[in-house]
Amino acid sequence: MGRRCGYGTAGNVGGARSGTERRENPTHPSPSPPAPRPLPPPHLGHRPRPEAAPGIYRQHHTPHDPKAAEQARTPAGPLLLRAALNLAVGAFVYLEGVSLLQGLLTTLGLTAPNSFVISLLIAAAVNAALIILVLMVFGRMGRWGEVWRRWIAPVLSRTVTEVPTEPEETAPAVDVWAELRPAGDAVRRLEGEPVGDVDYVRLHQAWRTVGGDPVAWREFAAQVAARGAAACAHPSEQRDLPGGRTARHDLLVRQVRLGTAQDVPKNPVTHRNAGFALDPRVLGTSLLAVGPAGTGKTASLARPVAEALCLQALAGAACAVVVGAADADLGPDDWYDVVIAPGDPDAPYGLDLYGAAPHSDEAAARLADALLPDELAPRAESARAAMQQVVGPYRAAYGGYPGVRALRALLAGDAEGWAELAERLRKSGRWPEFEADLQQRERMHGRADDPGALLADRLALLDRPALAAGFSGGPDAKPAFAMRALEHPLRVRVKLPERSHPEAARILSRLLLGQFTQAAADRRDRELFAGMVLDDATAAVDAQAIRGVQRLRGANAGVLLLLRTLSDLPEALRAPLFGAVGNRMAFPGIAPWDGRLFSEAWGTHLVRETAVTHVPDTSGGTVRRAGRLLRKALSGTTAQTESVTTRDVERHRWSPSDLAHALPSGHAVISLTSVTGEQVPPLLVDLRR
Repeated sequence: MGRRCGYGTAGNVGGARSGTERRENPTHPSPSPPAPRPLPPPHLGHRPRPEAAPGIYRQHHTPHDPKAAEQARTPAGPLLLRAALNLAVGAFVYLEGVSLLQGLLTTLGLTAPNSFVISLLIAAAVNAALIILVLMVFGRMGRWGEVWRRWIAPVLSRTVTEVPTEPEETAPAVDVWAELRPAGDAVRRLEGEPVGDVDYVRLHQAWRTVGGDPVAWREFAAQVAARGAAACAHPSEQRDLPGGRTARHDLLVRQVRLGTAQDVPKNPVTHRNAGFALDPRVLGTSLLAVGPAGTGKTASLARPVAEALCLQALAGAACAVVVGAADADLGPDDWYDVVIAPGDPDAPYGLDLYGAAPHSDEAAARLADALLPDELAPRAESARAAMQQVVGPYRAAYGGYPGVRALRALLAGDAEGWAELAERLRKSGRWPEFEADLQQRERMHGRADDPGALLADRLALLDRPALAAGFSGGPDAKPAFAMRALEHPLRVRVKLPERSHPEAARILSRLLLGQFTQAAADRRDRELFAGMVLDDATAAVDAQAIRGVQRLRGANAGVLLLLRTLSDLPEALRAPLFGAVGNRMAFPGIAPWDGRLFSEAWGTHLVRETAVTHVPDTSGGTVRRAGRLLRKALSGTTAQTESVTTRDVERHRWSPSDLAHALPSGHAVISLTSVTGEQVPPLLVDLRR
């Protein structure tokens, strides 16, 4: 069955440690798993979920009906008045038409006065022809069919008969475990147990991975027989999130509901008054959200998405990496399997600065990019080369990546460290392979333009007593989480020390985003959706990160990036960032220059514009001119003619001014793009309901 029924190990944490170790760690005990919430007989798997456009919460959604919408736009008063006028005119035409046709037939001698039957047939034909004519002409103009559907038919359906209706037939019983029946009699145990939505989705997800493997089939059946609804559980043994949920989820289609699309002209008619939701097919193109502090980015977006990813991880369908400040409200620690908090001595896990990358050059380049701030980006190429000239030989000599302190010493040109490294390379027979790298580093030591000295200074920000325990490779180091574990349904929370070590937090933010984009794209097994939530991505976004985000669309992965303002980014990165993500979200209070980028990205659409022009009336002859002069003398107003011009013009869907000043509190404007390329224009969403 593999990792899905029982999940195998939960990931490469500390090299060979399993993700279940957190439950055995005395510094971070796991709570007892909560009892699953029983579901009513109509199981969640059979609630109506019609197909819908991206962004629509499908559970109990009513698809848009163009006819009903057209009827709703027609006021009742004018409609009934028009129907009554056409009825009166139609009745008059019918009565007069009958008399006229009968007189005409008599005059032409086409009637048979001595044959009552023939006269009756002729009269019936005349009446039928006139009735059809009246219904076709006046019924169409008076819209009698719409009046019938909206008012008359509903009234008749309630009052036309007093015969008691027969009791409705009982809906046929639905076997909610039909898909699992081939597993044998063990499935019967599920019928008498309370099953939560996480259990339901997890068991079906596990069964789909069985395929035709008889060994996996027997393992699945044995677990269901032994554990019932708890079979194939997540390594944490949790079957729901401790402490309850704060958002509304539909795990069957993996949606989290965030609010309601408003009924305004700017919104597409298909989304108006519909629930707004996100799911992996949308998050797979990544999402950029911009808004100042206090507008609800974390509470109404980041936390619900993190909650959804954690639930999907418990169901065996996703892995989650949630990064933010230590005080950010991104869920309690009990939601996560791995909690990394640099600077906190009680944190159970550390971070692998190299992400367990299989290639030393790749790991070195990513670490060098994370160490350099934006203002030193021009020296990035030389810095990557310097880091690779140290990390590669060290790994060849010692069999592992260097810790922070050892790496800092080698980059700074420590003579003893370089002598020992060279000696170990000679003993292992790999000196010829790395001789050129070591000689190049030796020539650069002490020079003013040595990138190694710059990298050593930047590493000093991580080589602090409060932080070093989470990164060092010594025997007393904490088990280190490696980003290569994204092939397992892990839930990871990284708490950045933004208050105590702000520059170190910026380095870690860049490093984590770079590691995530690389590891997610390099996965061999992409069945799990890999999601990352970055609560403040200001320091994490650089040119390398943008290129990494672009690669995630085809890797069943995506990132949620939150920014306070685009002005914090270098101007050269703003447009590429907008192009790299498929979903863009603007919160109230953004600056007009930020709104300009959103407005340009969302483009324009055609709007019908009506212009009314008033000009003095100069038409007519002498009599009309004299009348207008008399009117002007008596009333003091000049007679005018009115000219109405209608044309289609291009207007911004949302102008920078609208985004900066017209968005109400608790709302946001978001455009969506699915992984299949389906696009949804900007939606005004109320995030409070």
